[in-house]
Amino acid sequence: MIEAERTAEKLSDLRKEIDAIDEKLVHLLASRLNVVQRVVKVKVRDGLPANIPERVEEVVATARRLAEAEGLPPELAEVIWRNMVSWIIDYEDRHLAPKGAKRV
Repeated sequence: MIEAERTAEKLSDLRKEIDAIDEKLVHLLASRLNVVQRVVKVKVRDGLPANIPERVEEVVATARRLAEAEGLPPELAEVIWRNMVSWIIDYEDRHLAPKGAKRV
């Protein structure tokens, strides 16, 4: 019975499920970026750099651990998080630069 149900699944229905998940992911990413914007203010206030390598490694290790607990390949989580964190470091760096200053 279960096998027959799986066979009856339609690609269009599965795509709708993926689209709904993607919508939630985008919402979560927007929420994360809102927090990052607050982090930038704290880093400006405290004179901290955008890239804090120890924190990057902590975030990636946590993502790997959580992924593994969920049955998601930790390597996939690491690739996604490293790319996201790299983008965010660049974003923070741009916003930490004094107005008119060029970053190299």
